[in-house]
Amino acid sequence: MSGFVVIEGIDGCGKSTVAETVAGRLGPRAVLTREPTDSWIGRAVRKGGSEEMSPYLDALLFMADRANHTPEIADHLANGKVVVCDRYYHSTVAYQTAYLMRKSRGDNFDWLLDANIRISINPDVTFLLTIDPEVALGRIGDRGELSRFERADFLKEVQDNYLRLAEQDPTIVQIDSTRPPGEIVEEILLALDERKF
Repeated sequence: MSGFVVIEGIDGCGKSTVAETVAGRLGPRAVLTREPTDSWIGRAVRKGGSEEMSPYLDALLFMADRANHTPEIADHLANGKVVVCDRYYHSTVAYQTAYLMRKSRGDNFDWLLDANIRISINPDVTFLLTIDPEVALGRIGDRGELSRFERADFLKEVQDNYLRLAEQDPTIVQIDSTRPPGEIVEEILLALDERKF
């Protein structure tokens, strides 16, 4: 049976490790994908992460990458695969709402959500890994220079936006990610099994 699973959360929550492990445990029927993608648009998104640009351009680059990525996800689903995606539209809504607010552009949550839903596939389930931003930053401190998004106060705002999404969307399942990754993976696999993935 095909299905679309998204793993979300702030930087340092462990989502990439969890997504990779979950996909591996599901075996050959699963496809692991991530955003930003490795396409030329995804590379532009990553380049933008180190440069100052229009805050709206930042959001639109993420959305362009997603518009290009979504048909690939649809193809995998049509071929009966379980797609495990490390980040999807929730990230753009959560991060860019916080970023645009900091750039004095007001609360763009509803606009970002509406625009992203129009170019996305609704996941069957999204696992939102929650964590204290200070703990998350402690986990990524050895990566070298932090990005412009990797600040505790900013990540707190981002996580609050993820929680806004969870209030509106019953397919978002919150998971405490302060625990060891193995426990989180087992919880997700159990939840997927209960959903007949």
